[in-house]
Amino acid sequence: MRNLRITKRFAAGLAVVGLACCTESPACASEPAERYDPGNNPIYRKGWIDFNKNGRKDVYEDPEAALDDRIEDLLSQMTIEEKTCQLVTLYGYKRVLQDSLPTPGWKNQLWKDGLGAIDEHLNGFVQWGKPLLDCDLVWPASRHAWAINETQRFFVEETRLGIPVDMTNEGIRGVEAYRATNFPSQLGMGHTWNRELLRKTGRIVGREARLLGYTNIYAPVLDVGRDQRWGRYEEVFGESPYLVAELGVAMASGMQTDYQVASTAKHFAAYSNNKGAREGMSRVDPQMPPREVENIHLMPFREVIRRAGILGVMSSYNDYDGVPIQGSRYWLTERLRGEMGFRGYVVSDSGSVEYLHNKHHTAVNQLDAVRQSIEAGLNVRCNFWHPETYVMPLRQLLREGLITEELLDSRVRDVLRVKFLVGLFDRPYQTDLAAADREVDGPEHNEVALQASRESIVLLKNENSTLPLDARKIRRIAVLGPNADARGFALGHYGPLAVEVTSVLDGLKRNLGARCEIVYEKGCELVDAAWPLSEIFREEMTPEEKAGIRRAAEAASESDVAVVVLGGGSRTCGENCSRSSLDLPGRQEELLRAVEATGKPTVLVMINGRPNSINWADAHVDAIVEAWYPGAHGGQAVYEVLFGEYNPGGKLTVTFPRHVGQIPFNFPYKPAANTDGGLTPGPGGNQTRINGALYDFGYGLSYTTFEYADLRIEPQTIRQDEPFRVSFDVTNTGQRDGDEVVQLYIHDVLSSVTTYEKNLRGFDRVHLKAGETRRVTMQVRPQDLSLLNERMERVVEPGDFDVLIGASSTDIRLKATVTVDGEGPVAPKEEIRCPYALDKGGSLILPTGGDGRPEGVEIRWSKDSEGTFEVQLMSGGGQFLTVGSYPIRFSRSGTLYRFRRTNASEMRILITEGGGRIEALRVTE
Repeated sequence: MRNLRITKRFAAGLAVVGLACCTESPACASEPAERYDPGNNPIYRKGWIDFNKNGRKDVYEDPEAALDDRIEDLLSQMTIEEKTCQLVTLYGYKRVLQDSLPTPGWKNQLWKDGLGAIDEHLNGFVQWGKPLLDCDLVWPASRHAWAINETQRFFVEETRLGIPVDMTNEGIRGVEAYRATNFPSQLGMGHTWNRELLRKTGRIVGREARLLGYTNIYAPVLDVGRDQRWGRYEEVFGESPYLVAELGVAMASGMQTDYQVASTAKHFAAYSNNKGAREGMSRVDPQMPPREVENIHLMPFREVIRRAGILGVMSSYNDYDGVPIQGSRYWLTERLRGEMGFRGYVVSDSGSVEYLHNKHHTAVNQLDAVRQSIEAGLNVRCNFWHPETYVMPLRQLLREGLITEELLDSRVRDVLRVKFLVGLFDRPYQTDLAAADREVDGPEHNEVALQASRESIVLLKNENSTLPLDARKIRRIAVLGPNADARGFALGHYGPLAVEVTSVLDGLKRNLGARCEIVYEKGCELVDAAWPLSEIFREEMTPEEKAGIRRAAEAASESDVAVVVLGGGSRTCGENCSRSSLDLPGRQEELLRAVEATGKPTVLVMINGRPNSINWADAHVDAIVEAWYPGAHGGQAVYEVLFGEYNPGGKLTVTFPRHVGQIPFNFPYKPAANTDGGLTPGPGGNQTRINGALYDFGYGLSYTTFEYADLRIEPQTIRQDEPFRVSFDVTNTGQRDGDEVVQLYIHDVLSSVTTYEKNLRGFDRVHLKAGETRRVTMQVRPQDLSLLNERMERVVEPGDFDVLIGASSTDIRLKATVTVDGEGPVAPKEEIRCPYALDKGGSLILPTGGDGRPEGVEIRWSKDSEGTFEVQLMSGGGQFLTVGSYPIRFSRSGTLYRFRRTNASEMRILITEGGGRIEALRVTE
């Protein structure tokens, strides 16, 4: 019923707003067709498409032909004009493209020879601060899919070789479209610590994108948060590279389910720690040593490329150690492709090619910038400029012999590979229009989004069990603050734009109904008139500001409890919105102080995109709930947490500094790096600065309590290339069901170079009923113990490693030691050694050799193993393909699982249901 109400309300809104039809589009049909039909063009044959219109099935048109053969056949038929057009993006309608649908004039445009990609076409976004696109093609979903199909049809039917265009779009909190399922910000999603939830989210993002007609989504963000002032902090999963990698693998794998879309991760490389966290035209000169870049910023890309097989990477604006990433062969080819094994295509962040000339000043002119970029490893230029500004210099470089056609072919080959893999040459159109209307922003997907909103919430303080509130004892509740009725946090660029958003005020009114009276006062604006100058020049409040705060305090004094909703929004956080302070902006703290002074129970709800230094609130307010940007369902989720219908279980993936002057202040950190000076304040003391975090990485409270016991390490002494298992009991010792995020940290006791004090190397979100005990098992890989030695070689050194099990990075409950046996450091091997335990969603990857042609795998499962699994092979496309699904079957001698013999470089065993332990394994050829 909820979805029906949204549909009716949305339809009513359209009638009021009166969205205009695009001039190029035909009149809207009263009932959209259920399936898309491109018509009777003879190129559409049974089982294949005659893209080049020559009347015969070429190799590249044959769905049964090998991938590499299809690519090479098409490449051999392409002209220089067609090849160069594959290396550029055209921004969509109202961005650069002036037509919502193809026109006869397109036959005279550059893209008569094709295009690599069209970005953000008809997604509703026009420009920062501008109204949404007033076009009837953006909604309903079936209408949007029809329009994208019609655009695609031009490239299939009207270009010589019929090469489809890659329809790219944003999607870090849901597909960027007029409407789509709206999830919390990526920072909020990080605080769920839930791999399976991220996998579901990714699958939904990919599914809705393809239903709308898009084939490549720019997500997830694999940047690691290091400076809380940074405007784009709202886009990171957190500060731990391990956590970013694990959640990135889950989301990207979900997105690329059955190749429904390509996942393009961003921003490569060393992007999220620019000097002073400055944005805009800055985004330069990150102050990081090489080991930090390797251990922190590159780890997520290595893992996600290796384990999820992402088909896209976005190159970043910044330089590192004076070398712009965009013009660096070392970064875009040697590291990304050579070392990490990336096999998709690299797309530039908008403007990064041009920045080589006009910002970094390492290119003489635009022509030189284009040369440096393609030689470095760029495949597709993306910018808000006409594509001719890249294609014409490319052709000039070829004519003048400054680049070779062999280099051009190499870059085009990568683009074609991705287009083949996502099925554009087999299924160029999204034909199931009825499914688009049924699923995009549909009820099933919104249930997942609501659960994500719930799990993203972190309880920071709960003095005297103020929460959960009891509606039976509350006669009147005051809902106060600039974010109490805010909705903009769930809308805007990089995600769904026009969905119905439930504010905190909406959530309380909808659920409390007539049970109690709800009064609302805004109290103050998000920022004051002089902000951010007011952060260094504090002025007396204006009469209007005093009156607003007075009204809010009066409402609180006449109520039984006050819920104050503060934090940030698009004015204070986001791209190009870095800060010089972490305090609450504007008059928000004055409002909070005035409400608390009434003596009424006060609950602070934070809706924001970065950690804030809420020191006064932590010292004086009864309860604090951190909701981040909780998505369209945020108000409902906050209500459920406040009134005990949902027990919060999120944990912090970021550090809350007490003061901006402590920055850089983050996790992980080197020994003693986060403390300094004496501890005695005052005239006779020795303390000169604030020490310690307000809230540490991994911290979060619950309405119940948990105990940890019986830690076991198996085996306790290992070889340097051997994994080990960690298991322990977790018990819910309280009276409520709840989630506990259990965290495994590793501390290297003695090392040849300094290492982080502790590294996150395992986690799980465990749901336990009151009184329930569960055994948790994790596996630690050899690379989880590795370091970069003095010669920058990644090795595992012999010695003792502390295994720390905690409820946070500072709340360690259990400790044991594992000893690595050996006489000297060795490079960590990722080869598989049995026994090997796997749960649902877990996978095991093993090499089969570059010339391997496996036809089966023999597995001996342990007796308690049950469920199902898939065998997947990688054969050069950058993605694992499923070759068989099988039941997990115990046999004393092992079971041989056969599949069609094929070339493969790697094999993956993926558990789809249940789980078990592999006692022995052998690939058969």
